[in-house]
Amino acid sequence: MANMTLDEITEKYLDVLTEVGNIGAGNATSAVANMLGLKVDMSVPHVNLMEVEKIGSLLGKEEDIIVGIMLGVESDIDGSMMFLMDLPSAHRLVGRMMMMDVESLTEEQLHSSDFGEMELSAIQEIGNIIAGSYLNALSQLTNLTLTPTVPYLAIDMAASILSVPAIEFGMVSDKALLIKTDIGGIDMPINGFYILMPENDSYEKILGALGMPV
Repeated sequence: MANMTLDEITEKYLDVLTEVGNIGAGNATSAVANMLGLKVDMSVPHVNLMEVEKIGSLLGKEEDIIVGIMLGVESDIDGSMMFLMDLPSAHRLVGRMMMMDVESLTEEQLHSSDFGEMELSAIQEIGNIIAGSYLNALSQLTNLTLTPTVPYLAIDMAASILSVPAIEFGMVSDKALLIKTDIGGIDMPINGFYILMPENDSYEKILGALGMPV
């Protein structure tokens, strides 16, 4: 595996990596939905080998302000994980968590990048729940120990937020393998997605733990 390129890994193990993303994201989505009493819909994961400088285009316009929850993955495998959402989705989720009437929020409020201290804490808590649920599902699936770092919250332009993993992975390779899963709200509109970005040497551990020949 050490001599294989990311292109070969993606082609040969696409279905397995997609299922890994599906299980992790599904567990995290269910945890948030249950906590907030929401009904959500999750897309089939999309595994994509992407040039790191193009990561900033994932959410559309690079100048749009988004909310990003980022953390590292440590222990048996190394990598990064992100949950990204637009401002209206963040306000709706936080409002629901704080038992506010989210339907009364105006367009100006939904698109505001200003969050109070309690709202920021609520977003951070959502990040903790997402990380714990996602990694717990992967840990049970692979019997690997996956430890999240403390989540980092950023509210900034998409290009700025996504430049962090672009720089990190750019030091190792000009491409990164992204396991991306979109979520959407049935009870209320949510526009967000998960990204799992394992480092190169973590693929062998993941696939080997799943019984795949590597």
